[in-house]
Amino acid sequence: MSAPETVEPFDLRFSEAELAERRDRIQSFVRETVETAGAERCVLGLSGGIDSTTVAYLTVDELGADALHGLVMPGAVSREENMSDAERVAEDLGIEYDVVEIDPFVNQLTDVFPDAAGDEVAVGNARARTRAVINYFVANHEDGVVLGTGNRAEAMTGYYTKYGDQAVDCNPIGNLYKMQVRQLARDLGVPEDLVTKAPTAELWADQTDEQELGVDYDTIDAVLALHVDGGVPASATADHLGVDPSVVETVVDLYEASEHKRAMPPAP
Repeated sequence: MSAPETVEPFDLRFSEAELAERRDRIQSFVRETVETAGAERCVLGLSGGIDSTTVAYLTVDELGADALHGLVMPGAVSREENMSDAERVAEDLGIEYDVVEIDPFVNQLTDVFPDAAGDEVAVGNARARTRAVINYFVANHEDGVVLGTGNRAEAMTGYYTKYGDQAVDCNPIGNLYKMQVRQLARDLGVPEDLVTKAPTAELWADQTDEQELGVDYDTIDAVLALHVDGGVPASATADHLGVDPSVVETVVDLYEASEHKRAMPPAP
């Protein structure tokens, strides 16, 4: 697969005042979610990536380290540095965390239905769904809520596993574009190497988000903000960003094809 087309970033960052207001609102949202549910604490899957790291920092800053239980869930295709980063985040924040290997669970699935064992997408999605089951298993036991890590760019392009990484009780950063997540992370004091590392869902070996999507996140953010959310015509969006119209079309196709992920299952 060719490298994603990259443009000069379209600046979606908040002003200092806006960032402070958004940070306060997100943290209040987390507190309100926990209190409304009558929960004792939060459970969060830690991947070592910027999204889960930002949610962890937000939660600890608002509720304290005792309120968060982190789960590091490596699989066969997980990169050692990502799992090390996940543990590092937990240790830096002083939260309780457990490392749970997911391969024994995923292998049970492929043993039951071996015809799917070579299907990279099916097995990758099974990894994401296994992590969701473990999150809820722990949350149910601890009377907790499961925090999601999805951002707006992922939600609108459908870049997540249905009933997998979006099987959560709330999405604290769900209204933030990826660029804004990075800005918030820096404001929270997240180490710069975690802010800038390449995002990956680690569904299969050597997978990265941007290579799979075919467009980099800055461009996805810009097309979503201008065209999908903002209503700027596709041709004007392409001209403004200096990209080929096919790039805008790619993002729109992702948005339209993933509509079923953003809606409740249909009924007659």
